[in-house]
Amino acid sequence: MKDKLSGIIILIIFVAFATYISLTDNSSKVINVITPTKIQIDTNKNGIIDEGETFCIPEITTFTANIRYNSAELAKKSGLTFAQSLEIGYMADKFAKNLLDGVSVKLETTDHKTPDCQYADIIIENKKYSNLLKESGFAFINNSPVSDTKFKTLLKEAEKLNLVILNHHSGKYHTLECQYGQVAHDAIIIPLIDIKKEYKPCKFCHVDKHNPNSTAIDIAAPPNIITDGNLKLILTDFTTILKPDRNCNHAACREFVSQINSATDTIDVASYGWANIPAINNAFTKAQKRGVIIRFVYDTNTKNTNYYSETDEFLSAFELKRSDKIDNEPKLTNMLMHNKFAIFDKQKVYTGSMNFSTTGFSGFNHNNILIINSKQIAEIYTKEFEQMYNGKFHTLKNKSENNIHVNIGNTNLSVYFSPQDKGMTNELSEIINKSKKYIYIPTFLFTHKKLEQELINAHNRGVDIKIIIDSTNTYGQHSVFKELRNVGIPVKVENYAGKMHAKTMIIDDEYLVIGSANFSNSGENKNDENMLIINNKILTQFYKKYFEYFWEKIPDKYLKQTVRAESKSSIGSCFDGVDNDFDGKIDNADEGCKNK
Repeated sequence: MKDKLSGIIILIIFVAFATYISLTDNSSKVINVITPTKIQIDTNKNGIIDEGETFCIPEITTFTANIRYNSAELAKKSGLTFAQSLEIGYMADKFAKNLLDGVSVKLETTDHKTPDCQYADIIIENKKYSNLLKESGFAFINNSPVSDTKFKTLLKEAEKLNLVILNHHSGKYHTLECQYGQVAHDAIIIPLIDIKKEYKPCKFCHVDKHNPNSTAIDIAAPPNIITDGNLKLILTDFTTILKPDRNCNHAACREFVSQINSATDTIDVASYGWANIPAINNAFTKAQKRGVIIRFVYDTNTKNTNYYSETDEFLSAFELKRSDKIDNEPKLTNMLMHNKFAIFDKQKVYTGSMNFSTTGFSGFNHNNILIINSKQIAEIYTKEFEQMYNGKFHTLKNKSENNIHVNIGNTNLSVYFSPQDKGMTNELSEIINKSKKYIYIPTFLFTHKKLEQELINAHNRGVDIKIIIDSTNTYGQHSVFKELRNVGIPVKVENYAGKMHAKTMIIDDEYLVIGSANFSNSGENKNDENMLIINNKILTQFYKKYFEYFWEKIPDKYLKQTVRAESKSSIGSCFDGVDNDFDGKIDNADEGCKNK
């Protein structure tokens, strides 16, 4: 009886001790390492990850091979390609997983918390994980490596790994640079040596179509900025930027901010609409404070709304502004004030095809931006701005004067404003009719009947014509791309999330046509637009190389097929947070992105 009682007492003591240990033990097991600085820990000890059990390391960033979380912005600031950042991110992931996977750790939480992360340091055997990351060489603080020497050594090691992106769903593997791989929904990064025989290489990034036996051929982007001192041309690459942002990292945005910051007297802006870009907002605020006079012209409709929902909020900070609303003229009001230009100190003009939006300033859409340093050109644009600012929009405007064949250094330049100047019907038609070698056209849409016939005539006399058109405009009622294809003119439909938003012709290494005006009846005869015809061999040949780069990157099958703008065939469109086909549905909510 005493032995039995003693056993019960011992059991009670053991249970009490175990309970005490359990209650006083504040360690928790690491369940998953998402990235080296984002870790999931089972704090409630139920064996699964619940809400509130994802922890981020404060004040430290690293690269990661998890494409969803790897920072293209940090890569750019570090002077790395995105592929290089994935390589060193792969090494950082391995370091973190070797330290943390399945290990019991303690947490030092902070007050900082976001919807998807509680910020905390992790304690492993009385050592702070943040310190271990710093010592490893993988850690960044304020966008700079903690140890520059160690980071450079790690970078050299990472380049030897020969990594690829494996998409389990498709059974294909891709180079790290390949956009098809980077947007794959079910992708991991592994060494090429670990690829199983049943997986096949992506034909777009691993095989040169001119030499099918070659491997790992990728198309390098040509330079995207050129200047001769008087003119600066900036092009954006929609094949490499698969999601818009507000960070103002692209040269198109940085140049705009620079011009605002340099202005001393006046800034006049005619813009279709606006998005809130913090760097631009701050630059305008500072300009106002130093006494710069800032005026805006913008588009509205009869309902007093703008295509860009943030336009009213942006413009609320400014007094001097005018929409294109014309009282008792609903037909005129519903025409577009579609310009995208700015005049700084009546000396410099910033213009082109780019809307002043997140998809524009981030480089997500393909656009061209031209900065012209010329009092004469600035005066031409200022006269047009003054007409609109004083209430003359659309067909109410007077024809431009002294706007044709202006010489700026080695460049001869004509500026046409719609709808009064008819630049497409006049000078552009004449240039097409005289073309002898080639006409390359990257364009958002093409519906202009007269220009269509002139392109067909040029094609029939042997001129090499190639057109890249945006995928959203292949089913439009007035689109002529099928007619152009039917007569043998090669028309490729782009297959990227961003828009082919240019309105450009590149002709015979002589003429470059850019601006806000689409090649359409509305672009010439209704909307407020500007179009430049530039006679400059260097600029024309520069843009020609960029067109040829896009032509190579878009598969030849899209010479015959079309692409649904929001679909798995349109690279990045199912993950970019943009309504690419304007149907009110975004990403996985769109039929084209759903798993069938």
